[in-house]
Amino acid sequence: MQLFRVEKLFTTKMAKNSKKVQKNTKKENIFKRLAENRYAKFQYEISETIEAGIELLGTEVKSIRNGKANLRDGYCSFRNGEILLLNVHISPHKNVGSFFNHDPLRHRKLLLHKKEIKKLKANTEKKGMTIIPLSIYLKGSWIKLTIGIGKGKKLHDKRLAEKQKSIKREIKSALKR
Repeated sequence: MQLFRVEKLFTTKMAKNSKKVQKNTKKENIFKRLAENRYAKFQYEISETIEAGIELLGTEVKSIRNGKANLRDGYCSFRNGEILLLNVHISPHKNVGSFFNHDPLRHRKLLLHKKEIKKLKANTEKKGMTIIPLSIYLKGSWIKLTIGIGKGKKLHDKRLAEKQKSIKREIKSALKR
């Protein structure tokens, strides 16, 4: 009798723990895009993308969650073995006093492994390659940044891409009829 009760207790604890694991995995699978740099896909030919964390202040987190981030002119640079996000504008939070607020254009450290930083540095030393922020999104409760390694497009490349885009649109509209 007593052995049966112990087994029952053990199985119910395992069931509860498995439910917790399921809840955590559901939470991590939630993606919510907060800001996107569409212009980068027009200006650069993206060869590789990497997900990175960002070192943020509390008021910056609140502003980003409200959708007050602008990635358009942003880029990444290397300093002292770290990678920094430069020229990304995150508006000051309006419900906080000026003392607690942040500088909108401050340099923000990206959180990557050393191997990834070395790989990025090696890729950017190639001619014409640069690192640009593509999007900021929520992954569970964490704010993540997608950065891309890209090479700037020439004017004729942009025209060709625009031409192909219009051809695809025409084909789709013709197929719908």
